[in-house]
Amino acid sequence: MPEPTWQKSSYCAQGNSCIHVAAGTAGTIHLTESSDPTAAILSAAPATFRTLLRTLKQDSPRG
Repeated sequence: MPEPTWQKSSYCAQGNSCIHVAAGTAGTIHLTESSDPTAAILSAAPATFRTLLRTLKQDSPRG
């Protein structure tokens, strides 16, 4: 399985605690946090990821 190509969130300021997103196999979206020592990866379906982003944007002062 090829390594995911991670993209850092545009909301990430300078520092070590950033969310990274990558496209996965079978149409999944992967999320990880750069400061997580376990390197855990959360996988979600595209529709679920869109719902997450929409919810975060509604609750964000920048949204």
